[in-house]
Amino acid sequence: MPELPEVEVVRRGLARWVAHRTVADAEVLHPRAVRRHIAGGEDFAYRLKGQRIGEPSRRGKYLWLPLETTHVSVLAHLGMSGQLLVQPHDAPDEKHLRIRVRFADDLGTELRFVDQRTFGGLSLHETAENSADGLPDVIAHIARDPLDPLFDDAAFHTALRGKRTTIKRALLDQSLISGVGNIYADEALWRAKLHYERPTATLTRPRTAELLGHVRDVMNAALAVGGTSFDALYVNVNGESGYFDRSLDAYGREGEPCRRCATPMRRRPWMNRSSYYCPRCQRVPRVSS
Repeated sequence: MPELPEVEVVRRGLARWVAHRTVADAEVLHPRAVRRHIAGGEDFAYRLKGQRIGEPSRRGKYLWLPLETTHVSVLAHLGMSGQLLVQPHDAPDEKHLRIRVRFADDLGTELRFVDQRTFGGLSLHETAENSADGLPDVIAHIARDPLDPLFDDAAFHTALRGKRTTIKRALLDQSLISGVGNIYADEALWRAKLHYERPTATLTRPRTAELLGHVRDVMNAALAVGGTSFDALYVNVNGESGYFDRSLDAYGREGEPCRRCATPMRRRPWMNRSSYYCPRCQRVPRVSS
């Protein structure tokens, strides 16, 4: 599933190619693509027609397109394989094209939502009450992400210390910190030399600050090269892949030498996922008696 860097790359592409354009019409080609829009595909298309798209916004992994004259936004959930592509009108339809949005201008491009596995989708939602950021109401509970200038490091540390959990679970808890998924959690923990099962209650304030620094560094590094693409399911709005998979230090490197100490990296099943770590640099935490 795309994490913060991948979603931010898509947001920037939409800001360049879609923002401030007026919708001429929308076409829903598969009902699952709008299943989170309870009123259905026809209502989605009807309400979108004639609306002017504002500046795309993001919080964590969540992306939305505000409609300029309303308090409504198009919320995009990319799921495992969702893609928002800006394509020429005459480009052949993608095999898994689910939604098409045409614009009332002569720029010659349209917005397409393509989703092979149909876990993602688009939906219309009201803006949450008292939301200065224009958050759609259904994601009002999502915490700020570590690249947000208003992210509160001290409050995050306090929340960590108060949780009876382990550090990787906390990093993936979107009510504590948003945008961090399995890949970038493993990368940041490797850089911080922290085992994924380290209890959060054991983290000191300097250790939390160090970890947040690594989270930010790895995400900014991924952003600089367009995110992480392991296959064609994640691409930017122009269909291009990201290249951060070439720079991964932990994720996907089972059996390969640790880049710090040359110890073979390990993979362990973890919450229906996998965790990759160095058994020497990231020691298993001691169990207190």
